[in-house]
Amino acid sequence: MRILVQRSLKSKVSVLDKTVGSIDRGLVLLVGFTEGDNIATIDYMINKVLHLRIFDDENGVMNKSILDVGGSILSVSQFTLYADCKKGCRPSYVKALNSIKALELYKIFNERLNKYIHTEEGVFGADMLLDIQNDGPVTILLEKGDDVDKK
Repeated sequence: MRILVQRSLKSKVSVLDKTVGSIDRGLVLLVGFTEGDNIATIDYMINKVLHLRIFDDENGVMNKSILDVGGSILSVSQFTLYADCKKGCRPSYVKALNSIKALELYKIFNERLNKYIHTEEGVFGADMLLDIQNDGPVTILLEKGDDVDKK
């Protein structure tokens, strides 16, 4: 599982010129799944996102989490996080989980995340337009899989 985390002042996602999700201060999560991802993977990543200290404290040091600052999350599915560009110039997406399984995991991810913090969503599989006001900019890639961080 990969999540590209962006600290945001204000963001929204639209489908066919209609806003389907929007947040003020918080995090935008671009979320991708691969073979082997499961509930344990999701729980690990939710914990990591919720406690990631990337918001400024009173001294201007990134020392606070999304829970500390009371923000929201905009979660958007993005299979292209598993693009492989090692050969040639056309990305391969064979490492991205098939859409049926990925949709199931994406729903579970958002439902569980929403138990802890207000979570808005994009539309899985749709052609979406994201308007992200990245604060900082702060962008961090989180990854959890069989070949990465077995904790």
